[in-house]
Formats: sequence, C-alpha cells, structure tokens
Amino acid sequence: MQRPVAWILSIGNELLIGRIVNTNASWLGEKLTLDGFLVRRIITVPDSLEDIAEEVRRAAERARVVITTGGLGPTYDDMTLQGVARAFGLKLVLNPEAKKMVDKFYSSRGLPLTEERLKMAYLPEGSKPIPNPVGAAPGCLLEVGDTLVVSLPGVPSEMKSMFEQYVEPVIKKIAPPLYTVECSLIIKGVPESGIAPYLKTIAKKNPAAYIKSHPKGHELEKPVLDIRVLLSLPDKEQALSTARTIIGEIRSKASTLGGTIEREYCVIKS
Repeated sequence: MQRPVAWILSIGNELLIGRIVNTNASWLGEKLTLDGFLVRRIITVPDSLEDIAEEVRRAAERARVVITTGGLGPTYDDMTLQGVARAFGLKLVLNPEAKKMVDKFYSSRGLPLTEERLKMAYLPEGSKPIPNPVGAAPGCLLEVGDTLVVSLPGVPSEMKSMFEQYVEPVIKKIAPPLYTVECSLIIKGVPESGIAPYLKTIAKKNPAAYIKSHPKGHELEKPVLDIRVLLSLPDKEQALSTARTIIGEIRSKASTLGGTIEREYCVIKS
C-alpha cells in the first residue's frame, strides 16, 4: 500500500543555533504518521528568503503534503509566506479574510492594526487563511498542482491547535485510513550488536513494519534494549495481529540469545 509522502520544514534561526528545541517537528512527525503519511524529510531552514523558497520548491516536487512551521509573525525576519510565494512565482497579496482575523484579534484587545500587524494578513495569491484560535497570525493553505502546502506558526500551542482543528480534517482526506500499532519489548542481557542480524532478517520479511532497537544500557556490561515495532495497516485486527507476530519472533530470538524480557506491550495508536 502506497502512503502519500509528507515533508516538514521548520523555519527559524533560533532552531539552528540551538536556542529553541524543535518539539514541533517531532509532534508533527508522529501526527502525520498516524494520519497515514510517510514522513520523508524534516528540515530546519534559516530565516532566509532564498533558503525558504528553495526548500519549499524542493519539497513540493517530492511530497503530497508540505507543512512549514514558524516565520508567520509581524517582524522583519518572519518571511515564510514570502518564501512560499517566491517558490511558485506567486505574488504576496493582502487576503481580506486573513485581514479580518488579524483585525479581530487586535481590536478585541483595544490595539490598532499597524503596518507590522497587517503584514500577517498577506498571503500567496490563491491561498486560503487558516484561523488561529490561540494567537494573532493566520496560517496558510496553498494548493500547487498535486501538492498541498500548509504554513503554521512556530508557537507550539498555536501550531497544534490549528493543525488539529483545521489542517488534519483536510489532509485525512488525502491519506488512506490506517490503524497504527506500536509494540515495545524491553530486553536485558542481549547486546544490540548481538540481536542486530536477527532484526535485519525480520525487517526484510516485514517491509511494512518499522523495527528499531534503542540501547538503554552499556553494550556489553549491562545491555538493555528497547525494541520498537511500528506498523500501519487498513485493517485494525490485521495490524494488531501482524505486530504481535513480529514482536513474538523478536522475543523468541532474544530468549535464544540468553536475554530476559522485562516488559512487553502492543497498543493501537489510531
């Protein structure tokens, strides 16, 4: 089953210099995966018009859905939508609906609509504003050919609220409905290098599953492994049964290597 591809572009110098931890990308990556997308890139882009335009253009050539976060505010270095417009040779125009959203946010607080605030209502021509129930800056939804480009603010509370309320209902129509199962197996006494060839064989037999070992202890002295299996299929029971079969085979291999099982679970995440 072919899942549509998604790219995430995180925009902002503050991410590149390490001043802010990029929690938005990990949250979106999980959300998009559970919604049936194959996330192929998470890219951090500086506050540079040329860099933003280049990465948006590149992403649109390869992904069905592109989501940008950050760079929608009133300051001079908030230039995400200008970069999106440049990527596709579009003009940045004052969107009447977006203007109403921005005006309502500030007027309700007794503040005027200054030039800097009005800047947040300029969107690439042909795009639609996404309401922001938490903050001032509207998001932006632009369709270019077969690609949907979604631009959201970088403030996590705003981004999450807008994604769940307005973006997710749209993109769920693009991806096939899937049930995602995540399994975890905590194994003590087996080095990661020891079980690696077995995991490779199991992964080859189950290409739809993502199988990954996470070492928690010392490789040789006190090895502890958290082995995760992530599987998405259209049928809930089949997804759960297949994931349990895979984790059972890993458990069996670990036992033959002298390992002990500390914890095991499988849960349906969507």
